[in-house]
Amino acid sequence: MVTVLNHPLITHKLSYMRDEKTGTKDFRQSLDEIAGLMAYEITRDLPVKDVEIKTPLTLTTTQQLAKDIVLVPILRAGLGMVDGIRSLIPTAKVGHVGVYRDEETLLPIEYFAKFPPNLKDSIVMILDPMLATGGSASAVIDIVKARGATSVKLVCLVAAPEGVKVIEDAHPDVHIYLAALDEKLDENGYIVPGLGDAGDRLYGTK
Repeated sequence: MVTVLNHPLITHKLSYMRDEKTGTKDFRQSLDEIAGLMAYEITRDLPVKDVEIKTPLTLTTTQQLAKDIVLVPILRAGLGMVDGIRSLIPTAKVGHVGVYRDEETLLPIEYFAKFPPNLKDSIVMILDPMLATGGSASAVIDIVKARGATSVKLVCLVAAPEGVKVIEDAHPDVHIYLAALDEKLDENGYIVPGLGDAGDRLYGTK
């Protein structure tokens, strides 16, 4: 249930995001563009329904999306992926989730969650540029499932194998989409080679 999108344009743009010399503007633009490119593959298996429409010439039967799409960026870095995907799916609704790690237990704690209604019948895409230890992503998947979501996709730019395994073990029904699967986590929990702290680089707070 892991798809790594080995597309030349994605790899090309990701190389700019990895470069430590890339500034906030270009980092944000590259993230937006990669998210849009990834959307093609993410949406490949979306269900459709037959609809009848009238063209300027005749009535015809065509197809439209059969379910609502809900994007759920994990605050704050996940916000950088929303516009790129919504440029292709402008009808997508957006929820938000914030989690932090408890300093004593090291467990992720929810501090904010707001979702559109009817998650049960929607396709939910959880967005986060980084999948490192997998703790936050797994917690957010738990959160949306507890609110009724039954069809969940996890969309990340770069991931460490350790984080992928956490999601696969805890949520084998969730398809993971990546721009790149990196080598490992270092002793501080950063993805190697990675691209640094995506939130700090996205918002210029490093």
